[in-house]
Amino acid sequence: MLHRTKLQSQMGMTMGAPPPNSEEELERLLSEPTAGVLETIRKTQGDIIVLGAGGKMGPTLARMARRALDAVRPKDRVIAVSRFSRAEAAHRLRASSVETISCDLTDRAAVAELPDAPNVIFMAGQKFGTSDAPGATWMMNAVVPSIVAERYAKSRIVAFSTGNVYPFVPAASGGSTEDDPLGPVGEYAASCLARERILTYHSERAQTPMAIVRLNYAVEPRYGVLVDIARKVHGGEPVDVSMGYFNVIWQGDACARAIECLPHASTPPFVLNVTGTQTLSTRSIADYFANVLGKPAVIEGVEDEDALLSNAGRMAELMGEPDVSVGQIMVWIADWIQRGRPLLDKPTHFEERGGRF
Repeated sequence: MLHRTKLQSQMGMTMGAPPPNSEEELERLLSEPTAGVLETIRKTQGDIIVLGAGGKMGPTLARMARRALDAVRPKDRVIAVSRFSRAEAAHRLRASSVETISCDLTDRAAVAELPDAPNVIFMAGQKFGTSDAPGATWMMNAVVPSIVAERYAKSRIVAFSTGNVYPFVPAASGGSTEDDPLGPVGEYAASCLARERILTYHSERAQTPMAIVRLNYAVEPRYGVLVDIARKVHGGEPVDVSMGYFNVIWQGDACARAIECLPHASTPPFVLNVTGTQTLSTRSIADYFANVLGKPAVIEGVEDEDALLSNAGRMAELMGEPDVSVGQIMVWIADWIQRGRPLLDKPTHFEERGGRF
């Protein structure tokens, strides 16, 4: 049984919503359409194609779009496109009435054969492995966006980017806004800025309405920054606090906000930071998990004065605060880890300050 702590109270944590008891239940929770998604689907006609749908977030977004369409106009299609190196991922999507197509997005001819769709959500990209194979990262993050933009020049495109395009800012600043100067740290972040610039070029050249989603750390009980910290505390490993502050958002809310960007697509592209509205302390989060997991937090290092932080004020103003609070997420993660539920075993390396992935 988890006990309410002072930190829980300060962060608005609640024990009201029960934790998911299985991966199936978690998937349903993650893909529940928000009121904003349902309203967006009512306004946005036509099929939705999700490119790069086989990653950590793609299945959630595709299922959410399908469930929203089922509630509003069930005849329209959701088409998930990926290499689908794991056949199970495609099978599970089809079981949710999402159509799947196996396609290598680096293959221009294969992309040309993909079906038309008025609404495109582009999620493909590469982060980890950049240090060992920078060419592949630049191909995925800079060349593939050009291929996609040319193929879907007559569509509306929402493209995922990252808060890594911003420089580090003081912890007390509230984070970088969409209008602040960009300053990517490291090759991965530079390739993501290239993606944004290339998409902007195509948007202006072909008058393709686009929205760019600068995501800063989606989380759920199987992976994410909060899981990284909780696992280290649970396993007795040191928690490096040199990256002392960060933002996170529930993966379901992140997917919802991306879908909600469809009506905002414009030329030049509409840009939105998608993350939580709180600046979280690495040390405080470690202390919380130490308390509820009954393990000591082994702290390593000292907080630097700056961090990679995004300001989600525009998102909150246009679309509201995230539906799921950080406090609720932490309660669910602690319960998930205590019960020994499955994890994705994909560390975020959020503590990396040199941009090396």
